[in-house]
Amino acid sequence: MEPIATRMDNSNRFKLGLFSTNASNGITMTKAQDRWTASWENNVKAAQLADEAGLEFVLPIGRWKGYRGETNTQGESFETLTWAAGVLASTREISVFGTVHVSLIHPVFAAKQIMTAGHVGKGRFGLNIVAGWNAAEFDMFGANLLPHDERYTYAEEWVRIAKRIWLETKAFDFNGRYFSLKEVQGMPKPYGGRAPLIMSAGSSGAGRNFATKHVDCLFMTIIDIDTLPRELEALRASAGRSFSTFASGHMVCRKTRKEAEDYYHYVVDEMGDWEAADYTQKAREQGQSIPVERLPEMRRRFVGGLGTYGVIGSYDDVAELFARMSSAGLDGMAVGLVNYIDEFLPLRDELLPRMERLGLRGPFKGLAH
Repeated sequence: MEPIATRMDNSNRFKLGLFSTNASNGITMTKAQDRWTASWENNVKAAQLADEAGLEFVLPIGRWKGYRGETNTQGESFETLTWAAGVLASTREISVFGTVHVSLIHPVFAAKQIMTAGHVGKGRFGLNIVAGWNAAEFDMFGANLLPHDERYTYAEEWVRIAKRIWLETKAFDFNGRYFSLKEVQGMPKPYGGRAPLIMSAGSSGAGRNFATKHVDCLFMTIIDIDTLPRELEALRASAGRSFSTFASGHMVCRKTRKEAEDYYHYVVDEMGDWEAADYTQKAREQGQSIPVERLPEMRRRFVGGLGTYGVIGSYDDVAELFARMSSAGLDGMAVGLVNYIDEFLPLRDELLPRMERLGLRGPFKGLAH
């Protein structure tokens, strides 16, 4: 069987995915009445809408505790590997990722789960590796949250084991700093003979160093779009190999810029859960993905989308912003919406055609029969 290709391999210059549909409130800390309810039925519907519109992927958040406050954003969430298997069984072409905290799950067990999901989706499963940053979540497991840079040393060992299980046909021993394993093997092998696409989110030096060595896609936090071209150029120069770069964002897109800004003001400034934002800001100081000195000015972004980049404006504004990101070297974005179902049809009917006209995406001809 020839190694299969997925939508993540297509020729679209700027790929799009839905981010964090598996968690309550998505990525928005708002009390607005139309905020996201992460029921299973809603998750399936959102994924199917994205599948039918030609979006490339769906990416879940890996979360074990919420962000407190009145909304407790992401306090209710589906575990992502079993979630991914269900979403893959409910869709036809879209890629679906599972997010794994590598310090909380053994690589031999995880490798088997990942292969199972890969076969459910006939090769459409992807793995998002998280080294971990939330001490409160690790305390739930009685697990040791390693010093920041050491978490990525651990992740390197973890991913080396998983890749060997997927791709090697003979049992092997592994003796490392964190794992001592005997006669390791795993079946079935990857569907179509191709290991899962691996991504990781890292904006710290250690996180990006890990990504440039071990993953196919790096997800980054955009702090300042003006510095993005230089940042991406330096990142690729230091890597010495090709890989994709994506960002995460929260999007409010309307017919006019004023409509978008007014709605964003309602969601964030009028209905925002600022207690949750303050808790998040304090917790994120451990992660090093956002410079500590920039955290205070990120407070509004935490309410709007957990610190992701705000994509706010008219359909034309957003398409042009994506064109600017593409020109800077970014390959795509995972976006959070206030409500992934209610806001999807305008994205499909208004934004995607504008992106096609700008050469960011090719025409989508529908699902194969």
